[in-house]
Amino acid sequence: GSLQPNEQFKIAGETIYIYAPLAHRLGLNKIKTELENLSFKFEHPEEYKIIENKLKATAPKREEFFRSFTAPIRLELDKMGLKYRIVARVKSGYSIWNKMQTKSVPFEEVYDLLAVRIIFEPLKEEEELNNCFDIYVSISKIYKPHPDRLRDWISHPKTNGYQALHVTLMGNNGQWIEVQIRSERMNKIAEQGFAAHWRYKDKTEAEEGEMGKWIQTIKEILADPQPDAMDFLDTIKLNLFASEIFVFTPKGELKTMPQNSTALDFAFSLDTETGSHCIGAKVNHKLVPLSHELRSGDQVEILTSKSHRVLPQWETFATTAQARQKIVQLLKQEQGSAQKQGEKMLEEFLQKEGLFPTAPNLEKLCKLHETTSKEDLCTKIGNKSITLGEADKNELKEKNAGWKKFLSFPFGNSTVKEVKEEPPKKESQEKIDTKVLFTVTEETLQKNSIRADCCHPIPGDDILGYLEQDGKVMIHKRQCPIAVRLKSRFGNRIVAAEWKIPKTIPFLETIYVRGIDNTGILNNVTHVLSTDLNINIKKIILEADNGIFDGKIQIYVHDTDDVKQICNDLLKLSSIKSVTRIADAE
Repeated sequence: GSLQPNEQFKIAGETIYIYAPLAHRLGLNKIKTELENLSFKFEHPEEYKIIENKLKATAPKREEFFRSFTAPIRLELDKMGLKYRIVARVKSGYSIWNKMQTKSVPFEEVYDLLAVRIIFEPLKEEEELNNCFDIYVSISKIYKPHPDRLRDWISHPKTNGYQALHVTLMGNNGQWIEVQIRSERMNKIAEQGFAAHWRYKDKTEAEEGEMGKWIQTIKEILADPQPDAMDFLDTIKLNLFASEIFVFTPKGELKTMPQNSTALDFAFSLDTETGSHCIGAKVNHKLVPLSHELRSGDQVEILTSKSHRVLPQWETFATTAQARQKIVQLLKQEQGSAQKQGEKMLEEFLQKEGLFPTAPNLEKLCKLHETTSKEDLCTKIGNKSITLGEADKNELKEKNAGWKKFLSFPFGNSTVKEVKEEPPKKESQEKIDTKVLFTVTEETLQKNSIRADCCHPIPGDDILGYLEQDGKVMIHKRQCPIAVRLKSRFGNRIVAAEWKIPKTIPFLETIYVRGIDNTGILNNVTHVLSTDLNINIKKIILEADNGIFDGKIQIYVHDTDDVKQICNDLLKLSSIKSVTRIADAE
């Protein structure tokens, strides 16, 4: 039989969150695109159909542009005597939709729908690289290249083996077009990833090493027993889509790092010992902090001290999966050691004072030192950030008069168990069956469901529910990044959901407007909302600078149809150039 809706959501979430990025990292671009589109088609069928229909409708215009754009290029390539083919690459439906969401633009404003690939057979095998640059020079004479958009993945292949020369050219219609120049060998690697790369026997030792680095990182993380399975996936995913930079060691050795890497990331890429004892770095012979962001071409030297240890704040500026995973591992080791030492010190202190480690006594100490738990208290005692003394004795002894209940220490190797009070029973709540479609009504919003603050879903949005520990259902938009992560991590707690709310319940929404600053623009906006559409406005914040204004408007609506109507009517004002709905907490 067919899968339950919650199981389908789980698979779709895993596909977008794990498998598609994994395919990308392995260089399996065809599979990655197919996985993304399948997930998109299932989760957002209406948007999928709309984009597919628009792509079909605009196809003749793209084909005509492709023919006219490539005609002079073909003439140049013919003169060079190359065997070649030129193909059009149309952006996938998922990529288009994702850009529409992240940039808050309509389909018509996604300008990079088309890219051009020139795939050729080199005249001689050893001339492959030179032929790529010869083609670049030839087509740059026809169309003006963008000065900041030349990407050389030939001299420095990506970690997944990808090689190509990317250049962006200005077409005759005033539109920038990306052109990718590849040999047939490079094209096979681009489509088939590592599998194709390993078929070629002439790969260099450096290239083979680059491909092995990522697999080695996975091996290292799998060998570490600390993170659970989902922590492992989160760690890996940090760098699945990362672009790369190239930096040098003091000895001139080239190292590939993810873009936005810091000096600390570089230290841990050398080895754990260097990373855990680093105190600073020299970049291009200048002293910089560990949080310094590296750029391609930097020469990096790490400064270390044997007495220095890993610091908790390092997690905030480490960006690579390898560094963050190692930092977490080292901090856990140190915390565990400090906690054990603290347990011993606390037990000795209490025994010396003739006191017992009862739950009330431990709670008093936690309250006195403002710690969140007994474990936290012991860790701080162990690392000497808390020193037990007179204040602790006074706090415990004056309130411990009378009969004392003999209870063992609640951690360590004690054989007697700590007596704990039974928590008060909670009022029974209707149990949610994740296999049954959950209907969001006015009653459930008051009783056992909550709209997520991260995405602010309203009637008309595609939604799903996440069953919280307290039995309530958190309602998310299906495309919400938090929901995507929840689907991949906790598929058994995902509930298929639908709206059933009368068009009388108001929901607070925020729209972002931008346009040309003219006299009376605020009056025009409020007139459209209040007079024409009878919309209740909560707040308007508009700011103008150099003739351009933008701002947020908080309004009460009933569903997504209201939002679309508002956006369309505001766009009819000549001064307003864009109106988009945004998830904005109050």
